[in-house]
Amino acid sequence: MMKRIQQLSLILAVCISGQLLAQSQSELIGRWDLNITDGQNNYPGWLEVEFSGTNTLVGRFMNIVGSARPIAEVVEHDDQFSFSIPPQWMGSQDLVVKGSRDGEQLTGHMLTPTGNYMSFTGVRAPVLYREAPKKWTKPVALFNGETIDGWKPQTTNKSNQWKAVNGVLTSPQSGVNLMTEATFDDFKLHIEFKYPEHSNSGIYLRGRYEVQVEDDYGKHPNSHYIGGIYGYLEPNEIAAKPAGEWQTYDITLVGRRVTVVLNGKSVITDATIPGITGGALDSDEAAPGPILLQGDHGPVEYRNITISYPKN
Repeated sequence: MMKRIQQLSLILAVCISGQLLAQSQSELIGRWDLNITDGQNNYPGWLEVEFSGTNTLVGRFMNIVGSARPIAEVVEHDDQFSFSIPPQWMGSQDLVVKGSRDGEQLTGHMLTPTGNYMSFTGVRAPVLYREAPKKWTKPVALFNGETIDGWKPQTTNKSNQWKAVNGVLTSPQSGVNLMTEATFDDFKLHIEFKYPEHSNSGIYLRGRYEVQVEDDYGKHPNSHYIGGIYGYLEPNEIAAKPAGEWQTYDITLVGRRVTVVLNGKSVITDATIPGITGGALDSDEAAPGPILLQGDHGPVEYRNITISYPKN
């Protein structure tokens, strides 16, 4: 009898071990760049799936706006998967996502917290690993201080509130976002900014990764606060000055590795940005993109905007 129990225990252990090995080798594991549509408009999204503990797939999901949300469990059966997430900013019901994987592509649909039905497709996110350049070009001005030549509003659905005033690129009230007409791959960006109390803006690198610009003086570090890559990377300190003072960012982006220097202090050093942040222009992470300044959250001013490129 004891021998029979031992045999059954061994069989059960082998079965469980095989199941765990299969789950840990799930082809769904990894990062995915998504294109979400409501049938009329397309929006960027992002999904990350990883193996956790003994038998669970978990992850994070970026749904158009807000920040990447944690997924407590991704349920997978064959090539089908599903998960749900509580609402963040809008709606009262869970976000429910169901999809399938076909090789290196995803398709699926979701029911949003506001009750809207949307579909999505996805491809694996690029690794974007690149060696750090040994030399950089001399800085090139992106703003001439006199006009907004070289810049354009993100959308034409609203009037453009951005103006060039005495060497300052200013957004006196909430309106449209502004972005460069040129696009960039790897770069070093220098930019100075100022905002009134309680205001909020952001600088999108390649139009996809938001470096937070917000009145967070005196707060404890958080990935949603100034110096952070919104929802992903937390600064090691809040190196902000009080509202109403000019402040400086020096940001280096190589592939998806970023260094953020705020007011002379390195608050993020050579860290990896996992995926796009809320409000990104698109999810095509391998493509060059513009520098985008957020102008739809509050008054803000920018000046002395320059960029350097890797030097061959």
